[in-house]
Amino acid sequence: MSKIAIIGAGSVGATIAYACLIRGVSNQVVLYDVNQLKVDSEVLDLNHGLQFVAPVIVEGSNDLEICKDAEIVVVTAGAKQRSGQSRMDLAAANVGIMRELIPKIAALAPQAILLMVSNPVDVMTYVAQKLSGWPAARVMGSGTVLDSSRFRFLIARRLKVAVQNVHAYIAGEHGDSEIPLWSSATVANIPLHQWAVAGHGKLSVMDRTEILQNVKTAAQQIIAGKGATNYAIGLAVARILESLLKNENRVWPVSSLMKDYHGINDVCLSVPCIVNRSGVDSLLPIPLNEAEKSGLANSGEQIRRVIAACGF
Repeated sequence: MSKIAIIGAGSVGATIAYACLIRGVSNQVVLYDVNQLKVDSEVLDLNHGLQFVAPVIVEGSNDLEICKDAEIVVVTAGAKQRSGQSRMDLAAANVGIMRELIPKIAALAPQAILLMVSNPVDVMTYVAQKLSGWPAARVMGSGTVLDSSRFRFLIARRLKVAVQNVHAYIAGEHGDSEIPLWSSATVANIPLHQWAVAGHGKLSVMDRTEILQNVKTAAQQIIAGKGATNYAIGLAVARILESLLKNENRVWPVSSLMKDYHGINDVCLSVPCIVNRSGVDSLLPIPLNEAEKSGLANSGEQIRRVIAACGF
């Protein structure tokens, strides 16, 4: 049995569970939430669809004991981001929740990999690593996996190509100080700055500015219209989980602890990493130009200030 425990049965947690069922990521998915009625209802709804997916056991409870001996624990619990509110505004409230939650998880599933999704995810990842005392490789955040997907989608739409043929990353904070790695971006192995295909255009400076702005404001656009983001992050986390459990050695820009990465230390932020059954296996030494190095360092400082303000 490969057991995934999801902490929080809100829109994000429930959608992660749903995406895991559809993809057949695991044969046991459990949800924990303090709201018994909510978690029971979500689990019942998911169980009613078991005929249509690969065999899986889905259970839920308001007792954290349900997470015992999980192989991966996904944390989505926390205050909900409101329209007009930055992810960093959530830090103090969510750190308080993690102070109580993470030590209990560490005791119940001492060999697990911890995947943080709660925002601000880079701060929560750092806090979770410190509170758990686990090796840095076993504590990661969803980071800029979703931001990078948004980035690729917008580039693909402008150039009229399939998004699967775009390779480009957002790095740094999952938030306002994130940076686009334009210098290493490619489309079908063609460096993006060289892309000029008849009928498919090329990206102007204005195009790049608009794309980055839309990546940064994507969550606010969605929250303003429907109250929460859930589908894309659900799919993103399901793929990260799949990469972990199936030992895929997949490259994802997850948030993890920096140790002399382009001179950055002791802060969690996102850079492309190899992810496998051991967790974060390796941080890739992706080439950065001077502007990108400066932007990544600034992003680290922004996150570090919030971490310090939260008492870590």
